[in-house]
Amino acid sequence: SYWGRAGASLFETLDWLHMASNGKIDVYDKPLVREMGRYIYKVYIADDFFIDFADASARMHPEVGIVYRYGKAIEDETMQGFAAYVADAVGYGDGVIPSSFGWLNRTVPALMLLSEIRATEPKEPLLLDAWFPELQVMTARSRAGSRDGFYVAAKGGHNDESHNHNDVGNFIVYHDGQPVLIDAGAQTYTARTFSSARYDLWNNQSAYHNLPSINGVMQKEGRPFAARDVKYEPGAGRVRFALDIAGAYPEEAAVDSWVRSITLNRGNDVVVSDEYRLKRRIGPNTLNFLTPLAPEAAAPGRIRLAGTEGRSYTLVYDPKQYGHTFETVTIDDERMRSSWGDRVQRIVLTSNDTATRGKSEIRIKAE
Repeated sequence: SYWGRAGASLFETLDWLHMASNGKIDVYDKPLVREMGRYIYKVYIADDFFIDFADASARMHPEVGIVYRYGKAIEDETMQGFAAYVADAVGYGDGVIPSSFGWLNRTVPALMLLSEIRATEPKEPLLLDAWFPELQVMTARSRAGSRDGFYVAAKGGHNDESHNHNDVGNFIVYHDGQPVLIDAGAQTYTARTFSSARYDLWNNQSAYHNLPSINGVMQKEGRPFAARDVKYEPGAGRVRFALDIAGAYPEEAAVDSWVRSITLNRGNDVVVSDEYRLKRRIGPNTLNFLTPLAPEAAAPGRIRLAGTEGRSYTLVYDPKQYGHTFETVTIDDERMRSSWGDRVQRIVLTSNDTATRGKSEIRIKAE
């Protein structure tokens, strides 16, 4: 959602320079400029769902006019087709042309291109994979050009990113374009959001992301708290993302290494593996998962998640390793409620042992 005030704003300044110089200032062939534009469709999931790590929102419609103009400038047909796709979805041009905060510098150029946008063939950008090495963010879906099957996005990075949440090693899972395991995203901003109390907000804490609490300790904010040894391995049959997230936790967690790998077996399932080595055992290790679906214990080691339109999913784990609890997280914030409704569910798997070394595997399957 911040692309609209980052990549899109960059384009606007470049567009002004291009017009003012009668085309002499033209940097649209530069790879950085091109990739900053393409970012908006590389993080697209389906319908109005986008990756929402940190302070982003999960559901949105990007501004049609600016997406189309950027795509036209860099000669990217996928980006122009995406703008036309969004235009169709929202009935763009059937009434007043919308614009964030009423900025005329976006609305007027969009109005001038309205007929051209509506004549462009819509194209939903369902990319097979995307990888952003500096952000350490990956995306993957089961099949290119199709919503069918699983979609996964995961991140490494550090805990002093712009609009940071303590979320190194977090991931999200969708299936057939619908959310299964989620990032709650941001609440409406208040003075508290950007104060010393920022990480008192539940949605900014690692325990309310799809992450472990190690020895009962959550991740810590700050640039030193970062991923190590990040590996991204795409392939025809599977995509694997692995990283050591131990560095994102403070000394109190007493952890030497916690290697997490997230694997999408295309057309099959998603597997999350954790292998850890602790200095000592102080408290329980827990694996936390956030979902908008209703969880229920279907059998030992199997949690059923009831989805929409008759869909259901199963989270499979070793019941000898973990016990489970469910927590309802009530959402009373309008911004977050627009994505998830009035509640989400937190699944907590709590370790049954006191070992300082171990490994576990969680499998997410569609029924």
